[in-house]
Amino acid sequence: MIRNTAREIAVHLAYELSFTDKTVEELLDERLTKEYFDTLKDEDNIYEKAPGAAQAEYIRSIVSGVAEHAPELDGYIAKYAKGWSFDRIPLVASAIMRVAMYESLYRSDIPTRVAVNEAVEIAKKYETPETVKFINGILGSFVRGEISAE
Repeated sequence: MIRNTAREIAVHLAYELSFTDKTVEELLDERLTKEYFDTLKDEDNIYEKAPGAAQAEYIRSIVSGVAEHAPELDGYIAKYAKGWSFDRIPLVASAIMRVAMYESLYRSDIPTRVAVNEAVEIAKKYETPETVKFINGILGSFVRGEISAE
């Protein structure tokens, strides 16, 4: 499994955190198993192979970090979503942005441009072109406003 597939799975799990009663640990323990991946492999090819140890650790790190920093990340989304209330932003879009923002702020091993570019590519798979532009705009403003030059 390559990093961008693991990132997309992390987005799926960050999205699921938006509406589950499970703790992040419970969710990750249930979802990062071969058995769970086997149930989804016919629906989406990103689930063809369960993550190895390194990919599972990356996914756990990202999803746990997004959960831990959710209020901060949502604050950035709200700050840069000019003219939009946070409640109007689709849950998938907010999950994508949370992952990219978390990686930009807290993962020095991931260049900000990679986090943003991957977020936009993931958004293209799940969102309308207008929402992709919206995500790209918010992330661009976030990077200009909050992240020092790399």
